Parts: sequence; C-alpha cells; structure tokens
Amino acid sequence: MIHQSIAMIVTSRPLQTVSPDATVREACHKLAVAPEGAVAVLDGRELVGIVSEHDVIARAICADRATTETLVAAVMTADPCTIDVSASLAEAMKIMTDGDFRHLPVMLGSELVGILSMRDIPTQYRLLVERFAEFRDTALGPDDRVTMLV
Repeated sequence: MIHQSIAMIVTSRPLQTVSPDATVREACHKLAVAPEGAVAVLDGRELVGIVSEHDVIARAICADRATTETLVAAVMTADPCTIDVSASLAEAMKIMTDGDFRHLPVMLGSELVGILSMRDIPTQYRLLVERFAEFRDTALGPDDRVTMLV
C-alpha cells in the first residue's frame, strides 16, 4: 500500500475557490476543473463554506433555482469541518465518515491549503480501516473495547 500524507495529496494540485457572492454558474465552472469535486468558498482569505457537485444538484438544480441568478452562499455548506494539514488520512477518513460527507477543507493554521476528497484516500486503505472497525465492533465485548483512533 502506498502511504500518502494529506499534505502530499492536496498541495500537488491547484486550489479552486469562489466567493459567496459568486453565482452558482460561476462555481460550476470552477467545479468542472476541480479534481476533488468541491470548491472552497472564501470571503477574502477566510473559509466560510464549501460547495460540492452534490450541493449544486440538491440545492440549486433540484430546487429549480437558476444557476445564473442564485448565489453560492445560498447553496454552499457553511462553516464546514476542517482538518489540519499535518493530520493523518485515518483522521480525515473518520471525520468524513462520521459526518457523512465526502470533502474536507485542509488548513495550515487559519490558511486554507486544499480540499481532501474521500476519493483521494486509496481504496485499499479505506477497506482496511472499515474492516478493522467491523472487527473491533464485533470481536470485542463492551467491557473490552478501548478508544482507538481509526
């Protein structure tokens, strides 16, 4: 298995960003070239949200909102969970799995450095972590369980 760090993944590609005052159509142009399927929403240099392909479909297209008139602020996920660039892929996967989302902004202090997608985590690694969690949950009794970071 190839071990990669969050930093290696997110810093190897350009970061796509959009303003909350941009139209959804403008965000879609950025999404079309964002390999991770999401675009960070910045107000100046501050991360205020994230807009994904799913957000556009669910909150704009399916809601019959015109993409040329609807602002990103109306469809984005505001105040998203974030992770530090030095964290492990296991930590990132746990945050995304527990939160039931597929994109995670990556920070270096207060600066956004990238977006990690569940697709960035190698399939073999995801399966290994899932199987370990299944084993832990079924093999250990309630009194034997220990808190582990997966």
